Amino acid sequence: MAKMKRRTFLATAATASGFALSCTNNRSAPAVDPDLRYARIDQAAHEPVLQLRGLGSPILISSLELLRHQDNFICRVRSTAGAEGISVGNNMQLKGLYPIFSERLQPFFIGRDARQWEQLLDEVYVYRSNYKLQNLALWVPLATIEFAVLDMLGKLSGQSIGEMLGGVEHPSIAVYRANNFRGKSAEESVARIEENAERSQAKAVKFKIGGRMSKNADDPPGRTEALIPLVRKTLGPDMTIYADSNGSYDVPEALRVGRILQDYAIDFYEEPTPFDWYEETRVVAESLDIAIAGGEQEPSMRNFRWLIGNNALDIVQPDIFYFGGMVRSMRVARMAAAVGKSCVPHISGSGLGYLYMMHFVSALSNAGPYHEFKGFNASIPLSCDTSSLSAIGGEIKVPTGPGMGIDIDPEFIQKHLPV
Repeated sequence: MAKMKRRTFLATAATASGFALSCTNNRSAPAVDPDLRYARIDQAAHEPVLQLRGLGSPILISSLELLRHQDNFICRVRSTAGAEGISVGNNMQLKGLYPIFSERLQPFFIGRDARQWEQLLDEVYVYRSNYKLQNLALWVPLATIEFAVLDMLGKLSGQSIGEMLGGVEHPSIAVYRANNFRGKSAEESVARIEENAERSQAKAVKFKIGGRMSKNADDPPGRTEALIPLVRKTLGPDMTIYADSNGSYDVPEALRVGRILQDYAIDFYEEPTPFDWYEETRVVAESLDIAIAGGEQEPSMRNFRWLIGNNALDIVQPDIFYFGGMVRSMRVARMAAAVGKSCVPHISGSGLGYLYMMHFVSALSNAGPYHEFKGFNASIPLSCDTSSLSAIGGEIKVPTGPGMGIDIDPEFIQKHLPV
């Protein structure tokens, strides 16, 4: 039953993405020559991502600002011709990282042609030895800039973000409700999980197991073994259920817990071991039938290449803030697609993260069947003419207007001052 559940997840993603089932990378499929496998991955990684329409003249960046009001950060980019793009940053991270925006990134982009964004990503990586900062320190500020630049380019070209990323494949996104009730009993946790699922009408949920990078410790002790069967019993056989250990286990414990997840037909198992235990993640993937997901903490394109090429992951989960934006994340998604794997991006809920995630997923050919949702940030006043930005029947309509497809209240923006 577990093996069939795993195949069902991957086959569903493949079918929804336009892949033939024979391309689905399940471990019972015939082995692919490693050189051919990497050739496919590398070809996918080097294909151009952005498709800009009608932008024949240079769009030179005249100013790039990071604005702050209390703990909210807004990035505003302007061209020499007066075009403007706006993004809201990952506020939790930018509180500590804003000097990198100002000192290591902002100076590079002034006077550059925004249409050349993919080339600029390569160049800014080595500017002032920024590669030495590779991780959230570099990628979160850079993603914040990218989202504002894409907003500007979209407004100028009349394209939505999904159209610029290769074309909209999913005008609506089916969501899974992510829950985190560690520290509470299994009974209290499942009651809250059920309540959240009902409120959002989601047909899929994700719940937390283990203790988060906890060296096998549970929180509280015994919660995971009690919670797994209780979640399945409470939500029923038709609910899609994902489990996330946040790197709680070593290999033996990851396998023990993984087999319990398989017994109760859980649909994927996220970060069974610490995120940078690459070999251990592969061992777990090779030993279990449940689909293995991961990548939210991964900062390196090369490491994603290894994880995909060595079948350590079935589902890639780049975080579009933590990994430096939509263009880099799309390269990872395409690498995965080249060998029949799916993409279910991670996104933190700070700022407008879920809006950006929806735009990104709208262009994914290999999108998983459900995507993370915890609700929009109600503290940011905005309007959207093409979507309610709320889950209706477990789905959210992706905005179709140019750029990000929203308008943030100008008075709210005016409250923000340059950092």
